[in-house]
Amino acid sequence: MDLLVYSATWCRDCREAKRFLDKHKIPYTEIDIERTPGAADEVLRRVGKRAIPQFVIDGEWVQPYRPGEGFLHEEMSARFGVPE
Repeated sequence: MDLLVYSATWCRDCREAKRFLDKHKIPYTEIDIERTPGAADEVLRRVGKRAIPQFVIDGEWVQPYRPGEGFLHEEMSARFGVPE
């Protein structure tokens, strides 16, 4: 599985998403939208808004959180086949 994580250091939901991945030893490549030229524009182009974190799982863009609810632990656990 190829997993990219679009994030930023100031983003609380991004930190939670990375904690989840690290806890379950799911390897990923992080793309900091503030340090990687064009990354923020790529998120906007793909999802229509500047919303992070974003997972790109084998080319599929997935928003692992819901505004106002935070990181979607149950949904992401099911998607990655790991215990919640």
